[in-house]
Amino acid sequence: MSDDQLLPYVSWLTPDELQRYQRFLRPERQRQFLLGRILLRCTLGELLNITPSSISFFERPGHAPVLNLEHGSPGFSLSHSGPWVACAISEQSALGLDIELMDGTRDLLALAEQSFDTTECALLKEKEGAARVAAFYTLWSTKEARYKLASTAAIDSIAHCMNFPHTDISIVLCSELLLAEGRVRIFDNW
Repeated sequence: MSDDQLLPYVSWLTPDELQRYQRFLRPERQRQFLLGRILLRCTLGELLNITPSSISFFERPGHAPVLNLEHGSPGFSLSHSGPWVACAISEQSALGLDIELMDGTRDLLALAEQSFDTTECALLKEKEGAARVAAFYTLWSTKEARYKLASTAAIDSIAHCMNFPHTDISIVLCSELLLAEGRVRIFDNW
C-alpha cells in the first residue's frame, strides 16, 4: 500500500494510538505501526463479525495493547520487521508472535554471545552459512515470541511454540495452549 492509500486509515486509530503513531520519528516505523493496526482490525473484524474501524484498543506503554471489548477478547500479537508486518489471533489462547528479517551479513555469533546462553551459542557455532542464519533467527524469534506471550498471559516457562519456515523471514508463534497446526494459516500477501 502506498502512503496515500494508508492515510485514510489513520482515522481508525484511537486518540492513544494516534498519539503513539505521531511519536515515531522514522516514517518506516510509523508505517509499520499503522499497517499492523489495520491488519489487526481487519482480521479481528472478520473473526468477530464487526466493522474494523469500530474496533478500539487501550494502549499500555511498553506492552501490547488491550482490545476494548465488553465480553472477553481473543488473544492476539503483532510483529514487524523491515517491510513485513504480521498478526496472529486466537479465540482460545494468549499469543506471542515474532518475525525477523533474516540478515546473514550481521555478526550473528557476536549477537548470540550477548543474547543467548552457552548451550545456544555452542549450537550456533556448530552450524555454518544458511543453517547458522536460520538457527540464529529461529532462536531469536522464539525468545521474542515467548517474551510477548509471557507479558500478556503471565506465564514464562510453559509455552507452545511453532516455527514457520520462510525464505526471507523467521516466523515463530508461541501460545499458552497447544494450537493445532492445521488450524494455523499463513498469508504471504495481504
